[in-house]
Amino acid sequence: MGRNDALRAARLRVGWRSAERAAEELQRLGQRVLDDAHFTVSARTWRRWEGRAPGWPSEDTASVLHDAFGLWPEDLGFTVPPGWIRPEHHREDDVKRRTFVTVTAAALAPGPAAPQHVDPALIDYFQQQLEGHYRADMFLGPHDLIGTVSAQYQLIDKLVRSAKGETRRGLLRAGAAYAALVGWLYQDAGDMDGASFWRGVTQEIAVRSRDPHLIGYSLVNQAQVRTDLGDGAAVVDLCEAALEDPRSLVPKVRIMAMQQQAHGASLTGDRSTVDRLIDTADGLLSRVDDDLPWGNACRRTPGYLEVQRATCYGRLGLGTEAASLWSQVLDIVPETARRDRGVYLARHATAAAGAGEPEQALEIARTATGIAVETRSARMRRELSALQRAMLPWQDAPVGRDLAEVLAPVTEGS
Repeated sequence: MGRNDALRAARLRVGWRSAERAAEELQRLGQRVLDDAHFTVSARTWRRWEGRAPGWPSEDTASVLHDAFGLWPEDLGFTVPPGWIRPEHHREDDVKRRTFVTVTAAALAPGPAAPQHVDPALIDYFQQQLEGHYRADMFLGPHDLIGTVSAQYQLIDKLVRSAKGETRRGLLRAGAAYAALVGWLYQDAGDMDGASFWRGVTQEIAVRSRDPHLIGYSLVNQAQVRTDLGDGAAVVDLCEAALEDPRSLVPKVRIMAMQQQAHGASLTGDRSTVDRLIDTADGLLSRVDDDLPWGNACRRTPGYLEVQRATCYGRLGLGTEAASLWSQVLDIVPETARRDRGVYLARHATAAAGAGEPEQALEIARTATGIAVETRSARMRRELSALQRAMLPWQDAPVGRDLAEVLAPVTEGS
């Protein structure tokens, strides 16, 4: 049997001159049309497809190949398995519409709702549940919680429509915190459209609650999305807006805004501002004494501000300094904070590569990859992709080949 010239010819027709480019473009297309941030195709997989034994792609991958070339796998040189039936091919617009309905359903329930009595004790109930959700997120990652938390937001929204006075305002405050958590879960899952939608809901509910602390918190939430999008100027704008009247904000919100503004500064290459903001925030930590149930990462996360500094240093290309900080941070992060620890390990590995220590990067990556598979965190996958780029100077060396094997469970296509 010869090589798969049909697939090679198809990619050349659309201008994909290499297996690497083809894998990258097909992965990007698949993530969009399937609305699956975890859909991946590696260059190694593509080269196998063009080889003597291309195998047969999954149903989703078959559909994406059809989107790319207008041909089904049997017309692209793949070996047809017994009983193969072509899947129904949905238009991209239909997929996007169904996805939009799923993401927004909990927030866009039509009203008004039937009137009902709303006991003020429900405010405490939702606040207590919120702390449990934060802890579960550390253990589980985003996918198992999105449905639960968004359903509780929907219940809060329904109760707000009947509540009066301080009970209504208390529920609005709880609703803003729940919407913020849903937005974070979508962001961690890699769905930036869903994250942006729910960050917008957070800001709306915060403004309706008239709570200045929540309004500042909602702006920081918006800035987090902009950080992931690499828009440093927008991050700075949003954080400066949150800090416009710092005397009206509890220290916790000021800390959150300053550390996020530091991320914006790192995206624009401004190390001195990074250090100034994080040092100033550090001076406020001892003054955090509110009983607000949201935004407590600075109290809950060991070495919270040094985590931010190390992340900023890594983004600035300060590999040696970032690696030193990550070593200190990881000594105090508990094993139970599984998802966060995995993210930190991936960043530590990238910093080690930046410091010219590829063997150390490889060893750190072994642990990080296992956590990425368990939690299905898109944020962690993104960090491991950054590690791959940092290790490109060693890609043809034994350590580079070993890294490719270690990362295969999170980088290989279906």
